[in-house]
Formats: sequence, structure tokens, C-alpha cells
Amino acid sequence: MDTPIATVMPDTPITPSSPSGNRELMNLETQPNKRRRKKSIVWDYFTVETVDAGCTRACCNQCKKSFAYITGSKLAGTSHLKRHITMGICPVSRQKNQQTPNTPSTKPGSVTDPPKRRYRASPGISSISFNQDRSTQDIAKMIIMHEYPPHIVEHPAFIDFVHTLQPQFNVASFNTIQGDCVAIYLREKQRLLNFISGIHGRVNLALDLWSSNQSVGYAVLTGHFIDGDWNLHRRVLNVVMVPSPDSDVAFNQALASCLSDWRLENKLLTLTLDRSFSNETINGNLRGFLSVKNPFMLNCQLIKGNCYARVISRLAQDALGAIWETVDKIRASVKYVKTSDTHEEKFLELKERLQVPSTKELFIDDQTKWNTTYHMLVAAHELKEVFACLETFDPDYKIATPTMDDWKQVEILCTYLKYFFDAANILTSPTYPTASVFYHEVSKIQAELMQAAMSEEPFTSYLTKPLKERFDEYWKDCFLVLAIAVVIDPRFKMKLIEFSFSRIYGEDAGMWIKAVDDGLHELFHEYLVQMLALPDTFMDEGLEVIPKSEASREETLHAGNIEEGTPQEGHPQEHSQDLSLISIGDGLSDFEVYISEDTSGQPMRSELDQYLEEFLLPRTQDFDILDWWRLNQAKYPTLSRMASDILSIPFSTVPTDSVFDTVSKKIDSYRSSLRPVTLEALICAKDWLQYGSLSSDSQ
Repeated sequence: MDTPIATVMPDTPITPSSPSGNRELMNLETQPNKRRRKKSIVWDYFTVETVDAGCTRACCNQCKKSFAYITGSKLAGTSHLKRHITMGICPVSRQKNQQTPNTPSTKPGSVTDPPKRRYRASPGISSISFNQDRSTQDIAKMIIMHEYPPHIVEHPAFIDFVHTLQPQFNVASFNTIQGDCVAIYLREKQRLLNFISGIHGRVNLALDLWSSNQSVGYAVLTGHFIDGDWNLHRRVLNVVMVPSPDSDVAFNQALASCLSDWRLENKLLTLTLDRSFSNETINGNLRGFLSVKNPFMLNCQLIKGNCYARVISRLAQDALGAIWETVDKIRASVKYVKTSDTHEEKFLELKERLQVPSTKELFIDDQTKWNTTYHMLVAAHELKEVFACLETFDPDYKIATPTMDDWKQVEILCTYLKYFFDAANILTSPTYPTASVFYHEVSKIQAELMQAAMSEEPFTSYLTKPLKERFDEYWKDCFLVLAIAVVIDPRFKMKLIEFSFSRIYGEDAGMWIKAVDDGLHELFHEYLVQMLALPDTFMDEGLEVIPKSEASREETLHAGNIEEGTPQEGHPQEHSQDLSLISIGDGLSDFEVYISEDTSGQPMRSELDQYLEEFLLPRTQDFDILDWWRLNQAKYPTLSRMASDILSIPFSTVPTDSVFDTVSKKIDSYRSSLRPVTLEALICAKDWLQYGSLSSDSQ
């Protein structure tokens, strides 16, 4: 049976203190919706009044103003009641608070004790105590990771903000926070040094020159290497001030510091730098310097003087410069549209009328990033019909409109800018590409420019001939390393070299193919000599050399293609045993290579030859070249060591965010005013802290 709802005449006042009021509240609580007892703190300030059978209102105890609460079956809630008290809307509460602003409340429900928002504490948050040292460390890490100026700790607004969050926090001084940043850098540097010291392969260096408003430069050295789990790493190692960047020996000290700091005297394989800040004299000095510090391989042919990203950038700038007046006209038209809402509305209206299908949006380019100019031209070209009619549709459009010939030239220009954009874009991925990736883009550009330079179309030939001449210099400098890197890819090997060289060189391809094959075998020979180098554990006064472990013995046997326990034709089993009986310094290391490659005039297949003769792997999108070599390193112990070093060669010296830059990276005035050790700490530590695997225990 339904419970009857009590009704009260409108002229009967109801308050919590009156008997009828109490009965009415009890009846409200026993209605069919069975509302639970009101727990909101607003009921310390409001009284429920029933106006009629279908309407219940809440009355403020202070100003007696009533608010909707229940109307029919709808519940208004209490948010508007809270706002009335907490936000000072109640005139009586506001007046009394102004009269006694500092008087604490002693009576529940008084106006000087406004309702407080009830928060649900996060699990365990109440158990976390304030830690001054940890907070200071967090600020230092914040400065490093987000490139805030260390002087931020002395900015009044920052200090006020921190004290609002935690009044107990004592903000550190500039000198203290600077020292904390350097301490983080030193801690992470030791971790990275231990990590690099533990890898078996070599390290490749890239050297870039950053400028500043002063007359000094900064040599930024980045190390590239593959660890024992076949993961490719890229780490900024040093940032060294160069007082005289134009000096012939400007970078010797920077390289010396890097080799010494990271113990790379015997682990450096290649050095990549940018010819825009170097010359043949500097390169020659570096070769002489490094030949003493480090035993370079392949007669120092692996010193590269051209940065891939900078070469592509210069090609793009040269191409844009060939029709700079046309590019300027298009830029001016785009500016006209994008700098006024009215102009853009008319442009879009005209586009709709002309039914131009393009979905691209116009934007003004950033002339310090050539890719933005490329994208601006592509978008404008798709909307060329709209620009052609804009003058008659919009009387305010007085800019010189590009002609149809101009648009044709832009179309050809964008065709080659697309090649450059695709080539540079591989450097913008979250993970740095292996060296094998670069050959595809470089050989494609070489082939396209060679063909275009011979085009019968006048503008195409005019545009591409200077580009081909510039790119030929880069190709001659890098083709050998690029080719060796792609041969290491089991999907291509020498077959891709033969195919692409025949397209590029025609009848002369054989000479270039032989140069790659000879360089590949010469490099493998040097690795084989290294792998057969004897271990440094001696017994019996150095007359007998014992391998450090069975693993190292097995590795040595595999390097010479000798199967342990299995006699070979013309290669008796005792030969494999004698490998551990030759004393160091007897000059017979080349003999070991000789007998591993030749027996009685019948050469055995080396690891390299065996690898090259096997079938190519199918090309798939998800192929992971590093994982393939990880799985096949037991089969090719020497070749896999060589692959590990070659695949980590950097062809670019610039950071990811500078790939499309038309100017060199610049240190701002504030950072260049810092001490060199602080600047190096800030730049290097930011790079290292983003890799959790090397700093997990320091978080």
C-alpha cells in the first residue's frame, strides 16, 4: 500500500524547530523514493520548506532567500546552494565576513564558517611527507628536460607560485640549482660511460657545429653504437666550446676531449662532419690527429665530410632559389589570404564556386624550414585555379598573380622537392635509422637527377643540372660506405648494388661495382684479423695462450670457418688447436687469415662469401635488420660484428628537430652566457634523461 504524502497549507510556516516542521521532514524522508538522510554540509545553512504538494524549496538561514530544491520528481541538487554561501552571494554572509574577516567560527552553521569542499584523498597521499632535497632535485630535472633558464629559481613569480603550493619549500639559489644540474649530468655520464664500456663493438661519431651570437662556436659530438642486444643508440656525448671555428685545428681539441672522456681511443670507427664548416685542410688535420689516437679502418675512407641532412637542405634551397621570384609571388598571395579572416572567407567561397577538389589548407611558410615552403607550394599549386580567379572576385586583391608558366615551373620544382623531402624525412622518425636505409634514398636522388639533367625540357634541365653537380660530390664521398651498409641487409646484398649501379653508370657500372666488392672484402679482412687477435690471458710465462672462455674459443673457430672437432680437407684438426699456441707479437696474425681463406690453392668460402651467395630474403614491411643479425650472429660471428659497427654509422650530424633547417643551429644568448660545463651538462643530460633504460635507478 502506498504511503500517503503529507500536505501543508502555504500559510503554515515550517521550520526544523517546530513540531509540524519535524513531522514534515520525517514525511519527506519516508516518501517512496526513500531518500537517505541529507549529508551535504549545505544543510547547516539551509532549511527545507514545502511550498505545496509538488514543490519543496531550500531557504537560506541568513538572508531568508529561497531556492529550488524539489519540483515534482526533479531534484535540483545542492550545487547552487553551495555557491550561495561559498562565493559570497549571500548578502548577510558577505557583510558579516567583511566585518570580522579574521574571527574564527565557533558555532556550526555560522556565516563565518563557510562550507568547505570535501575532497577524497588519493590512496597513500596522506603518507607522503614533504622532502626538500627531492623537490630541489625535481626542479633541477625540470630545468634540464624543458630547457628552462636556471635563473628561474630567482624569478619572483616562480617563487610565489612554489610557495603557494608548498610554503615549507625553500627555493634554492641559482648557484645551488646550477650545481644540482651538473650533479645530475655527472651521475648520468657515469652510467652511460659504464654502458658504452660494456659494448663489444665500435662507436661512430657525428660532429656538428652550433653557432652563437658571440664569435665562438660549439662542437656537438654525438655517439652512435649498437649494444649487445642489438639495439641502436644515439647519445650526445660532448658539447665543447670552440673559440675559433675557422681554425684548421679547431676541432682537434673537441675530438680529443670526446675520445678521452669516453675511452674511445681504440673503439672509434667513423667520423661524420659537415663540409659547410670544414674544408680539406681541417679534414686532413683530423685524419692525421685520429690516425695517432685511433687505428682507423679502410685507410681512413670512413671519415665522412658531408652531413646527409645538410646536403639535402642545400639542394632544396638551391632548387627554391632557381625560381625565387615566383616563390615570392606565391608567398605574397598566401599571406594575403591567411592574414585576414575576410580575405580567407572570400577565397574559400570562390573555391566552393569553382568546385576545386583540393583538401589542402593554405599556410604561411617558415623560411628557416625549407619543408614548410615546399608544403606551402604544394597546397598553393592545388589551388592555383582559385588564385587565378581571385582578382576578379575580390577587388582588394592587388598582388601580382603567378602566371600559368609560373605554376608549371612550381609543379616541376615540387617534383624534385618531393625527392628531397622523402630523403630527409627518414631522419625525423622517433628512432634513428640504421645506415642501410640511407642508400635507397641517396641512389634514388642520384638516378633521378642524372636523368633530369639530360632532359629535353628546358626548365627541368636548367633546374637540375646544378643540383646534380652538387650531389655528385656527396655521392663520390659517401657511395662506398652507403653501399657496404646496404649489402649488410640480407634482402639486398650485392644484387641491389649491381641493379642500381647499372641504372646510374650504364656501361661503366662494372668498375663501380668492383670498387664496392673490393672495399667490402678489405673491410671484412680487417675484422677477421681482429677477431683472430689472441686473448690476453697467459699461462706458463706466455708460452701458451688460453682462451678466456669456451665462448671466445668458439668465436675464434667460427671466425676462421673452422668447425671444432671436425678435420677439414687440407686443414687438419690440429690447425684449430694451434690457434691457441701462437704467442702474441710473433707477426703471424696475417698467416691465420691466410690459412683460413686458402688451403692448397683451394680457397674456403669465408663468412662474407657464404653470406653473399645465399638467397635474398623477401622484402617485408616489418623486417627488422638488427633483429635478423641478432639471430644470425652465431652463424656469422665475424660478419655480424662488422654489421653491428656499420649499421650504426651516422650519415647526419644534426638533431631531429633541425633536419629541415636552412640555417645552422644556434645557442641563444642566455645559454651561451652560462659556464661551458653548465651548458654541456644541460644539453647532454636532457638527451640522456629521456632514455629510461639508462637512468631507471636514478629516477
